[in-house]
Amino acid sequence: MENFSLKDKVIIVTGGTGILGGAFVDAVVEAGASVGILGRNARIAHERADAINAAGGKALALVADVMDESQLISCRTEVLDKFGKIDGLVNAAGGNQPEGVLQPEEDIFKMNMQGMKQVMDLNLWGTVIPTQIFGESIAATGKGSIVNISSMNSKRVITKVLGYNLGKAGVDYYNQWFAVELANRYGGAIRMNAIAPGFFLTEQNRTLLTNTDGSYTDRGGLAIKQTPFKRFGHPDELKGALIWLLSDASQFVTGAMICVDGGFSVFGGV
Repeated sequence: MENFSLKDKVIIVTGGTGILGGAFVDAVVEAGASVGILGRNARIAHERADAINAAGGKALALVADVMDESQLISCRTEVLDKFGKIDGLVNAAGGNQPEGVLQPEEDIFKMNMQGMKQVMDLNLWGTVIPTQIFGESIAATGKGSIVNISSMNSKRVITKVLGYNLGKAGVDYYNQWFAVELANRYGGAIRMNAIAPGFFLTEQNRTLLTNTDGSYTDRGGLAIKQTPFKRFGHPDELKGALIWLLSDASQFVTGAMICVDGGFSVFGGV
């Protein structure tokens, strides 16, 4: 299936130092692409890039905050200087923060508004801003694909994490709106789609879903109960959808959201 190949492509992965981001980085390298690993954790970014380069791949560590345009512009320059072009972008930066959580015993009319806004901004504008910066170079390349990372939180009510819900719902609308506008301007040459993961354990949700002994918290148990596969997803299980959306194998697909969720989004609970 040659049209699934990313050979000679240059793909940027934001949130590339996270757990899911690490799987995305590995996937694009396995598919033949050069990768820019963008994240705030310089140590992990360099460790992952060094490991890929030592194994014969091509990777560049990019240390930046997705909310900082000047840092992203500097990263874009680094990528263009090293690889000469940009073909794709994976907007994987995001997640929840303690300030964006409303516990059941807390007053719903006294939410941490700044905390909720901070989480919403990270997930929504942390997707929009990198697209503005790196998308311009994808347009200059003449062809490319952008993949946003959404969530189950965008379509179903997930308690406690309003800021995250708002941010990911915004990502879904942005994904559709921007895909149409890209099509109006570039036809099928530049596409935008999204992946909506179900429940995967990351550093940001691990304490919400599991106890220190590895057993499920009440919240983790509810997530498993709602997932027909009765388990959390493994990051490697996101790779197939990502490569399909980045490659020519999905060349007639834009504005779509692919759920990789073990059935969570369609299960009625009965």
